[in-house]
Amino acid sequence: MPDIETCATTEVPRPFMDGNKNQSNLVEGSPVFSDATLSPSSATLDDKISQHEYSEGGMKAYLTVFGAFVALFCTFGQMNSFGTYQAWYSVTAIRLKGDFRHRLTIISTTLTKGGPIGQLFDRFGPRALMITGTVLYTFAIMMTSISSQYYQYILAQGILFGLGVGLLFYPSLSSVSTYFSKYRATALGVAAAGSSVGGVVYPIILQRLFMIVGFGWGVRISGLISAACCISAVLTVTALSSLKTSLPCAVSFKTFTDTQYLLLALGSSLVALGLFIPFFYIVSYAEHLSLAPQTTFYVLAVMNAGGVFGRIAPAYLSDTLGRFNLLVPSALLSGISCLTLWMFAHSVGLLMLFAAVYGFFSGAFISVITPCVAQISDIRQIGIRIGVLYSIISFPSLVGGPAAGALLVRAHGSYTGMIAFSGSTVVAGSIFILLARFTIDSRIFARV
Repeated sequence: MPDIETCATTEVPRPFMDGNKNQSNLVEGSPVFSDATLSPSSATLDDKISQHEYSEGGMKAYLTVFGAFVALFCTFGQMNSFGTYQAWYSVTAIRLKGDFRHRLTIISTTLTKGGPIGQLFDRFGPRALMITGTVLYTFAIMMTSISSQYYQYILAQGILFGLGVGLLFYPSLSSVSTYFSKYRATALGVAAAGSSVGGVVYPIILQRLFMIVGFGWGVRISGLISAACCISAVLTVTALSSLKTSLPCAVSFKTFTDTQYLLLALGSSLVALGLFIPFFYIVSYAEHLSLAPQTTFYVLAVMNAGGVFGRIAPAYLSDTLGRFNLLVPSALLSGISCLTLWMFAHSVGLLMLFAAVYGFFSGAFISVITPCVAQISDIRQIGIRIGVLYSIISFPSLVGGPAAGALLVRAHGSYTGMIAFSGSTVVAGSIFILLARFTIDSRIFARV
């Protein structure tokens, strides 16, 4: 057992690892792909805990996937609409600072990523966390609708909103993992697709509402819609548990000596450093090309739409071909698309092509990263291990935007250096993830 302090006893599932014991039937008869070997530490954990049966389906499992989809739809839908809010702020009497969108994104993203929420999920389950998240999230949106000062927006749309999103995001995805082993990546991919669908729908809804009823009521109406979505998520998301065992109250120190986990975290950090730059700057790049305002708005919508398919199709394939086997090319091709398509996108057609391709592969990375963490984790600590990874990668993801902006200023408005930085960091990250994959199983054609 890991060297951890025991602080509670509750019902939690046994550890999950993608080994020969549990998943050899996924590619039965295949002469090419085979399962990765369990690490010694995870094998020991597996021997000490009785078998846990994953439902791999059923009403509760499917409702949990649906609830997670809805939770990500409304939370990340609102977060991906910060550009729409910024456009409104820039033409109002508030005259907020030009980098306000990035400030809100930094604060909100920092608060949505963290081990403590995962730790609480491991101990108490999803329901209480998601109820608290729904209250904070709805309150944050309503307070945003009546805010008029800079600090008020920071408190409402930055701090409260970020906390609410985190309390809805983590428990919903972690709950899906407790129901599925064989089809875990597919289930998580479907759930994660909610964020991309929200990224397409919410900016359109908000833009229309601001034009028809004004900012205040537009935000309130979107908040009421979001509250209804959150309530449905709370009612449908549950976690499957079938084993009473001592629950670790903190992440094991061995987590930080786990080579597989550390390589995955390092690679993911480099990927995160450049992964979100296109989402921040694709609209301004379209404006740089002197495209029509409506066209620039739809470039981001196309990128988010590509993410819908990217979160589902590769996740489905990864359950057969291997999660790490899909994660590596997803990151690699995201970076390459920046260095090739975006670098030379000087027309509407090529820019739209880049938006769709990048949305697809970046969406695949975002979708498959969570089941990869689950694959190398004891499921009793699955929430906190996912939380720790997101905490680690939150820092480079926050640095990436300002760094890209600094490169843009230094180059006097030229996007070449910024695009090269974005693509090269993502490609570099894919190399470390590849090393993590070979640490799990050195065979080239193994299903890892």
